[in-house]
Amino acid sequence: MILTGALAVSGLMLALWLIHFPMRNAAIVDVGWAGGLALLGALYAVLGEGLAARRYTIGAMALIWGLRLAFHLLTDRILGHPEEGRYQELRRQWVTRIPLKFFFFYQFQALLCVVLSAPFYLAARNPEGAMTGMEYAAAGLWLVATLGESVADAQLAAFKRNAANRGRTCRAGLWNYSRHPNYFFEWLIWVAFALFALSSPYGYIGLLSPAMILYFLFKVTGIPATEAQALRSRGEEYKRYQQTTSAFFPWPPKRSV
Repeated sequence: MILTGALAVSGLMLALWLIHFPMRNAAIVDVGWAGGLALLGALYAVLGEGLAARRYTIGAMALIWGLRLAFHLLTDRILGHPEEGRYQELRRQWVTRIPLKFFFFYQFQALLCVVLSAPFYLAARNPEGAMTGMEYAAAGLWLVATLGESVADAQLAAFKRNAANRGRTCRAGLWNYSRHPNYFFEWLIWVAFALFALSSPYGYIGLLSPAMILYFLFKVTGIPATEAQALRSRGEEYKRYQQTTSAFFPWPPKRSV
């Protein structure tokens, strides 16, 4: 199962790496990351030997989450949009052999998908004959988190569509309580995946996935890169937003500093 999944997602990333040349937009790798995890969830659900209700539930959770996020990223950041500042910055930093470096970057994302998909794999292999209360609770948490992420994405998209907001920072709805509510609910979705797998043999391994997501959001490609780009483009206005609004966990904003 793991080998089949790895080959499938590696092939997907190879195809997207080739596609990014005529598009001149390396950010399509983000679509592949979400789509690759959806693909792995579906594959494990079909190939797994565990209880059908369990593996198809976790497979549906992965598929719905991954396809929604992939479609959102494709329409909101790729089609009809210039390459994101994060990837332009990578091009400036790498200087030489940029296509080859992006090839390895894309394949690293494929490897990351395989590692992060551990909760899907563990649940799909669970031989127990009945779903547990923990699994039902995790599915409920997943639903709440998916709705929260969808609302945050919709609020930001509506803000961007208004030409009067060009160059301004979104503070609408959930964005008034967190600078990155989409990231917060994304992490909560991964907590739900891990909790769903926790009832399976070796299910504790699945806890690695939300831990890795949290690390990436805070230290690697999430908040640091996004905020660096926001500061480059919006300067003092974004600094004031940072002073009053929680970076991650939704919280009432502070008074203006």
